Amino acid sequence: MLASIEKEIMVQHSRPAQYRKPGWFTQHIVNKAVTALTRTGISVWGSRVLEVTGRTSGEPRRVPVNLLSLEDHQYLVSARGTGEWVRNVRAADGRLDLLLGRTRQHWLAVELTDDEKPPVLRAYLRRWRAEVGVFFDGISADASDDELRAAGPDHPVFVLQAAS
Repeated sequence: MLASIEKEIMVQHSRPAQYRKPGWFTQHIVNKAVTALTRTGISVWGSRVLEVTGRTSGEPRRVPVNLLSLEDHQYLVSARGTGEWVRNVRAADGRLDLLLGRTRQHWLAVELTDDEKPPVLRAYLRRWRAEVGVFFDGISADASDDELRAAGPDHPVFVLQAAS
């Protein structure tokens, strides 16, 4: 299943899916601190804890994410590329939960096409440039739509729909 998803991504984008793994400090200190704060109900600049079923383990996997609100929609952007949470969301047919304190919201994530991404990536970079700009290789919120569209294959974006 995983191989077919990655093959589909390669066909869509004509190149392998990229991912920039977080360093030790980010993985073991920053992510754990943000997750702990978010789980106690303190959102750090829109943070949530994404919970999704692991595609191979079947166990719940949790990772802190930045929830972007834009024009009455909620979005998740993977600044680092096609990482584990992205693969798990795809394998779970988009079903995920976002946690903030004791609040759990059920969502269905629908992946955007590269042509749909520019306004979302622009808003994301405008809000979190200091935190994630390094993963966009010099692309900023002021970039043209064509530049943002060209960056699209490296940054999966999902729009969230409330799930019952």
